[in-house]
Amino acid sequence: MKYFKYITIALLTIMLSVACAEDKKTTEEYTEVSYYQMDSKGELIRPTGYREWVYVGTPVTPNELNNGAAAFPEFHNVYIDPVSYKHYKKTGKYREGTVIVKELVSVGDKAATSGIGYFQGDFLAVEVTIKSKELYPDEPGNWAYYGFHPDESGNLEATQKPFGTQHCNLCHQTSAAEDWVFSQYYPVLRDAKGVGENVNPEGSDKRQHTEVTMGGN
Repeated sequence: MKYFKYITIALLTIMLSVACAEDKKTTEEYTEVSYYQMDSKGELIRPTGYREWVYVGTPVTPNELNNGAAAFPEFHNVYIDPVSYKHYKKTGKYREGTVIVKELVSVGDKAATSGIGYFQGDFLAVEVTIKSKELYPDEPGNWAYYGFHPDESGNLEATQKPFGTQHCNLCHQTSAAEDWVFSQYYPVLRDAKGVGENVNPEGSDKRQHTEVTMGGN
């Protein structure tokens, strides 16, 4: 019995050590894992690999529905880095270092076998927003916004400076649902907010029912 007791205590000690290590790792992930990189001049290096992040949605405000002059007539495929998504599930808040990428895609065909609509065309540009108190202490909400567009050769810019506050930030400040993020337009984010770090919200049986009156596929 004496040896069994010692073995049990040893096993419990190991389990607690592993649990503490995992908790420490999670904490470090939330504060130290970074999905952006600056160059020597302090400009943002265009992020890559974001198509493997968490996809949250694709809004589009086409010209036809905005008197031919939409501010953003293209599709915006939006991704959030996976650690920030995990943190958002756990806390309902965007962590220091959150990166959200919008890949801009033109409106292509407007008719398909499924009917009349808006279908994606060609890739146009990449826009990035980052939350960082360290980098942007004077920006509202500590968010900064970047745009990477094709140069004369057709290649996206490799580095970029942030837009001025007036360009993006003030609109987000006055109209975004929470913390300068338009989460009201992304059910993926709304569903994940504070649900729990190890919970998969897409596994829920609950779905908002919207009656379809014009048919659908």
